[in-house]
Amino acid sequence: MSLNYTTYVAQVSNLMVIGSTDANFTTMLPGMIDYAEGRIYRELDPLHAQVVDTVSVSSGVRTLTPPTTIGTFITIDSVNIITPVGSTITNGTRVPLMPVSPETMDALWPSGQTITSVPSYYAMRSPTSILLGPAPDAAYQAEVIGVQRPTALTSANSSTFLTQYCPDLFIAASMVFGFGYMRDFGGMSDNPQGAASWEAQYKTLFQSAGMEQARAKWTSDGWTSQAPSPAGKRN
Repeated sequence: MSLNYTTYVAQVSNLMVIGSTDANFTTMLPGMIDYAEGRIYRELDPLHAQVVDTVSVSSGVRTLTPPTTIGTFITIDSVNIITPVGSTITNGTRVPLMPVSPETMDALWPSGQTITSVPSYYAMRSPTSILLGPAPDAAYQAEVIGVQRPTALTSANSSTFLTQYCPDLFIAASMVFGFGYMRDFGGMSDNPQGAASWEAQYKTLFQSAGMEQARAKWTSDGWTSQAPSPAGKRN
């Protein structure tokens, strides 16, 4: 069953045996959500976190700042140039750029303005700077595809990908953090096995969630969306 902010708070407070309106609990709650979401999004890398945004390149300039219309890119998976100039992703033709190293870009095009054309390559100079090679000869639209962090669960944003599709995994990750709040991480704690039990449960649930995402991204067995055959598993 999916969750929303209200039912999530009710479940974790019940599991921690603490009132959902307790002042200490409400102070801790944003940190718990941040820990659980950050960990799952980094480890699971769900397809849901991938976004598409666009930005115009500058003629004769080999650097491009990633667009931030939707949010901030954490990783960039691919870049396309839309041709002809003046076209958009809805009516133009994509020219996929091949990723290379910044050193390759500097070796092939040491001067950004010497050779200009439709770019064929790109490299990540920094999280906020993409190198294009050769430098564009016109102000094309660029399509940037990559991963951004989805909006966090709050009372104002009561439903997220995790509460809808991975509620069990989200609860387990939250409880790992929750046992730290209750000082139940160490061997001298009242329940030293509590955090370890929730960590083990998280890892168990993560296996099936990871397989589901592999199928969604067509990175399952044979680069398909099919679940691995039980016959292919070893004991």
